[in-house]
Amino acid sequence: MALNAFANIFRIAELRNRLAYTLVLLAVYRLGIFINTPGVDRAAMNAFMDAQKQSGGLVSLFNLFSGGALEQMSIFGLGIMPYVSASIIMQLLAVVIPSLERLQKEGAAGRQKINQYTRYGSIVLSVIQGIGISRWLASLGRSDAGQTGFNQIVVPDDSVWFTFMTVISLTAGTAFIMWLGERITERGIGNGISLIIFAGIIAGLVPASKQLFDLTSQGALEPAMLVALGVFMLVVIAVVVYVERGMRRIPVQYAKRMAGRRMFAGQATYFPMKVNSAGVIPPIFAGALLSFPATLGTWFPFLNTFRQGLEGNPWLYDGLFVLLIIFFAYFYTALTFRPDDVADNIKKQGGYIPGIRPGRQTADFIERVLNRITFGGAVYLAIICVIPSIITNTLGVRFQFGGTALLIVVGVALDTVQQIEGHLISRNYEGFAGPRGPRIRGRVRVAA
Repeated sequence: MALNAFANIFRIAELRNRLAYTLVLLAVYRLGIFINTPGVDRAAMNAFMDAQKQSGGLVSLFNLFSGGALEQMSIFGLGIMPYVSASIIMQLLAVVIPSLERLQKEGAAGRQKINQYTRYGSIVLSVIQGIGISRWLASLGRSDAGQTGFNQIVVPDDSVWFTFMTVISLTAGTAFIMWLGERITERGIGNGISLIIFAGIIAGLVPASKQLFDLTSQGALEPAMLVALGVFMLVVIAVVVYVERGMRRIPVQYAKRMAGRRMFAGQATYFPMKVNSAGVIPPIFAGALLSFPATLGTWFPFLNTFRQGLEGNPWLYDGLFVLLIIFFAYFYTALTFRPDDVADNIKKQGGYIPGIRPGRQTADFIERVLNRITFGGAVYLAIICVIPSIITNTLGVRFQFGGTALLIVVGVALDTVQQIEGHLISRNYEGFAGPRGPRIRGRVRVAA
């Protein structure tokens, strides 16, 4: 069955070319990870990142999403995060700026303009972050502004020229990654930006797996426990797939309408609402907010007490993490999903939800359903994201298979497989798994 599923992919020349194009560009991205920024001592940087992996902090979070590029202090050290940040900022600005909101509703031309603004914002953020990283690198090992207990100098020759070259290198690296992502989206398969993040996370799983096996060989972790962790992670992945494909379909009925001299009968359709409509944004925001004290506490002494309190009490840290995930899930969903607009669009098209009056009552009903499924999605995100911390604190070994990385990997994999299946079905093949295999579709629950 599995061999037939993969064989179906290579029966279509266009799909083969798209997959090959995607793999080549991802390989180019991974090769760029090992091109160093000028003026940085790579060995000292690796030593610093090894210390950071033990204590956590915002640096470790950035290193995760850059696919280890920050650890190597590569020209791709900023990764694709400036572009992701600019995209989120544009989404938030579209809520409060009417002109951007109008652009979103203008179709392809409006989206193209917003994408252009997003690229400009990515360059600006890259320059700002590049300046900050250059000054941060220069401080490591030179003063108390660096990491406490770290005495290796990462930048041997600190000068204005180093700052300029660092900013130019990191900004150019981010722009090149953006170009790679857009080319993958246009001529490859899947969403290019998501696949680049996916590739970086997957690359980090190999050394993490080796670390667990090394602990087993050293006797720090029992082989039976290693097998149990593997089975447990398979169950967690199944749960993530189950919930990510889940949605609530609200039935919508359209009345009869006249078009010229023809009468068209009423149609029954549905409005889908995903269980996890906020995606991975809440864990990213919550993790970044909690990581700031751990990072800034080394630079500002008055934050040391708060940082030590969080690091010394894992249950307090996890509790705050859960609360922040739930808060940001509601916050981000409220910003990006507007029940009033949905109800207005349904009314303009002559539709209605059975048993619900059009207009205000429809908006209230959609908002009530949205609040309920958002709570379920937020609790699901919180549970998945605290699993690595709970296992680490229970077993005493660092466990990295889970959390935000797992959500991104599974989500991107599902979307990519769904696109491949769409190509197969459009060319008369019976989906990714063949004529008797399962289809990639969402699980539904229809509102009465």
